[in-house]
Amino acid sequence: MIKKELFNDSLQQLAEIARALSHPARLQILQYLASQSSCISGDISNELPLSRTTVSQHLQELKKLGIIKGEVTGIKVKYCINQEVIQQINEQFNGFFDTLKCKNSNC
Repeated sequence: MIKKELFNDSLQQLAEIARALSHPARLQILQYLASQSSCISGDISNELPLSRTTVSQHLQELKKLGIIKGEVTGIKVKYCINQEVIQQINEQFNGFFDTLKCKNSNC
C-alpha cells in the first residue's frame, strides 16, 4: 500500500494540485497565461529563463491536472487557463484553509 492512500481522496487531490503548483516556473506560466487571452507554447518559453523542453514539461504537468487547456493548431499548441478548474481549485483550497481556523480564541 502506498502511504498516501491512507488519506482521504480530497486531501490526496489537494496535495497533487499543491505539488503541481509548487514550482515557480509553473506559477509564472499561469501568471503569463492569465495576462493573455491565449498563447502559443513558443511564446511562453520566450517569457521564462528556461529551455523550450523544460517549459514544455511544466506545461504538461499543468495540463495533466486540467489547470490549463491546450489546442493543437498546425504544428503549434495554443494554451489557455481552464477557468472552471481554477475556480474549483480556489474553492478546494479555501475550504481546506477554512478548516484550519482556530476554534479556540486562545490560539
